Amino acid sequence: MKPKERMAIPRQKAKELAVANRITNFDEVTSGFDEETAIKEANRCLQCKKPVCRDGCPIHNNIPKFIELLREKKFEEAYWTIRETSSLPAVCSRVCPHEFQCEGSCIRGKKGDPVAIGMLERYLVDWMVDHNKDISRECALPNNKKVAFVGSGPASMTAAFHLAHDGYTCTIFESLPAFGGMLTVGIPAYRLPRDIINAEFDALKSCGVEVINNKTIGKDKTLEDLKNEGFEAVFIGIGAHASRKLGVEGEDLDGVLHGVDYLRRVNLGEDMDLGPNVVVVGGGNVAIDCARTALRMGSDKVFILYRRTIEEMPAAAAEIHHLEEEGVKIEFLAAPVKIHGENGKLTKIECIRMELGECDASGRCRPVPVEGSNFMIEADAIIPAISQDVEHIADKGTTFDLTRWNTFDVDEVTLQTSVPWVFAGGDAVLGPQTAAKAVYQGKVAAESIRRYLEGEDLRAGREPKEEEETE
Repeated sequence: MKPKERMAIPRQKAKELAVANRITNFDEVTSGFDEETAIKEANRCLQCKKPVCRDGCPIHNNIPKFIELLREKKFEEAYWTIRETSSLPAVCSRVCPHEFQCEGSCIRGKKGDPVAIGMLERYLVDWMVDHNKDISRECALPNNKKVAFVGSGPASMTAAFHLAHDGYTCTIFESLPAFGGMLTVGIPAYRLPRDIINAEFDALKSCGVEVINNKTIGKDKTLEDLKNEGFEAVFIGIGAHASRKLGVEGEDLDGVLHGVDYLRRVNLGEDMDLGPNVVVVGGGNVAIDCARTALRMGSDKVFILYRRTIEEMPAAAAEIHHLEEEGVKIEFLAAPVKIHGENGKLTKIECIRMELGECDASGRCRPVPVEGSNFMIEADAIIPAISQDVEHIADKGTTFDLTRWNTFDVDEVTLQTSVPWVFAGGDAVLGPQTAAKAVYQGKVAAESIRRYLEGEDLRAGREPKEEEETE
């Protein structure tokens, strides 16, 4: 097929559940491609000599190669091409914001729609499952060296996966009753079905990884306790589970639930009836997840307050589209300034109109309050979802160097903390970021831990990878 013919093929669209059939449940909204659609979409790829899509992928998946194999119908080979770099393709293909990563770098996106890389990756994952293909890898013989992992999110899952397959005895300590960290308690099932996470759990157990739930490191036992129990290295992948506060009067009133706290409670099975009127504050994926979850939990008047415009929203375009389809309105250029209540329960939210002021180097403009523009909104609940911080429980009793963002300060190449036998990665280092970035850091940490335990140079032959700073 000639390049001009490839350029003429429109981006293929996945089937989705009708709005009326999805807002009362947590069934997966977006279906995967069928074979015909996947081949057609794969044929849109130009196989660039300099594949910038691969540079845009935090894990550096060989995107042109797996797409080329897919369109040749070599599906199993294409899948294993992805697995050369990624241990969690089933997860990343569903929840990564591809428009800001691989697809955002796709050369086709310069003059039209980029190749649907995420959906092609998902097709290969689903094809392997549908055809009962074995996705396990051979495990090395045990070497009697023990590594502990604090938290069971994507960074820890990836690090444990690689080390377990190299023969290390790996134990994951998870403070929650569920496995998967923020993948399980922070992302609704309509975006990431739980059987996907459970399959990753089974893959880890098949290579001898032990997962201990309801065990909080820093509370039930310390890092030093782990060292005394024979764990020669520890990886901290605790995520960023502490909700950032609005900092306005009335935030302690009954009816105020912070974003990740609300999602955690719902995802762990709690029946959260917030009443009909729910206001969510924020413009990221967590805010949208909260709004769409509240809708599914029975609140019929849900809307979002966001202090900038839709052009500045950090949420994925697909999530914004689904939100609007489901009837959730967004009040742009507005921010809460006070929460009013009676008898300890919120009743109204006082807001102020905003306008965009000076822009920074990235082009993002600072919202400025419009004096005298205050207005009231009646509400049964408000969910601030403006960001998350790292909660430092695991490191109690051990002194670590921290960054100005309160994340673990690590060597940029090795992810080693200021405590030599402790490594850290994922949101605990980056702040709230994508699953793919956590996967990449888990892979980096696994190599560093292996070198540390074998007495090798941690930095030899490794180049630093620049990561985005967090605010």
